[in-house]
Amino acid sequence: MKNKIILLVCLVLLLTGCGNSNYITDKDKKIVKYEETGQMLQKNILCLPEKDGELYKIYEKYGDQLNFGLKELPSCQKYKINSNESSGLWEFLFVKPLAYLIIKLGYLVKNMGISVILIGLAIRLIVLPLSIKSAKQTKNMKKAQPEIEKIERKYRNRTDNEALMAKSQETMLVYKKYKINPVSGCLLSFIQLPVFFAFLQAIYRIPVIFEQSLLGFQLGTTPLVGMQKGNYLYLLLLILIAVSTYFSFKQTMNNTAGQSPDMQKQMKIMLYVMLFVIIYGSLNFPTALAFYWVTTYAFIAIQNIALGLVNKDQKQNKEKNKKILKAKVKE
Repeated sequence: MKNKIILLVCLVLLLTGCGNSNYITDKDKKIVKYEETGQMLQKNILCLPEKDGELYKIYEKYGDQLNFGLKELPSCQKYKINSNESSGLWEFLFVKPLAYLIIKLGYLVKNMGISVILIGLAIRLIVLPLSIKSAKQTKNMKKAQPEIEKIERKYRNRTDNEALMAKSQETMLVYKKYKINPVSGCLLSFIQLPVFFAFLQAIYRIPVIFEQSLLGFQLGTTPLVGMQKGNYLYLLLLILIAVSTYFSFKQTMNNTAGQSPDMQKQMKIMLYVMLFVIIYGSLNFPTALAFYWVTTYAFIAIQNIALGLVNKDQKQNKEKNKKILKAKVKE
């Protein structure tokens, strides 16, 4: 849960431009925005906007700040992974391949918003086995919690090396008993964080995304700018983001019901802090990213509900088999 808070704080900083040098600035060193959408313009775009559009004219005006000149950049339709030199391993391995997939799928389905949604769902399907494994680890941790708490009480007032070593050994034996791997619980977060940030960078660096619409929403427009212009449908995006995120993490909290009351209280506080940060940050989300966020977290919420139902059925079947076995023994 703490990883999620860190992720969202970083996201807000990125979206508000704080501490970020990748945005075009005017003579007063203020970040240049495309007034039509509220989009902050990046220096390191990967391909060209439409040449007849207002966005192209703005990039042309500040062309001296771009990492690559307008003449060096390909059109988004002709973009390839090796179209321009990568600035580092991160960009080469994550950002540019993901941008390439978004662009190619976008032209295939004839909409970049649909492409963003489909690739976001594909990422969730790819990490689904890890999600299932993580859910099993959580279930096993709930079973092990009473024994872990017993060990904690046993060594509560002992800080000598011998006690700490004994505590560690006893804890590891409990983990082994319930088939808990502490490292695997962090693996999903370590994978999701770089993928999320690569996805975010890819979206911001593909101008063609911000020149299209989906379901009446302009993909580059932020909810804040949309509502300022009198289109309160953008409020619906904020509500969907908040609802999908709430149910996603609420379900996760329910799956950790075996933890101590203090831990449950902390997680509840984190949930509401997280919702506040998300809603605040979402005011500056481009609609393309909002669509990604909603579909991804709706998928996670549905996934958690499905896993919960499977676990419930397994538990009921186990209890049913026990009753059948007891009945046979009595006979």
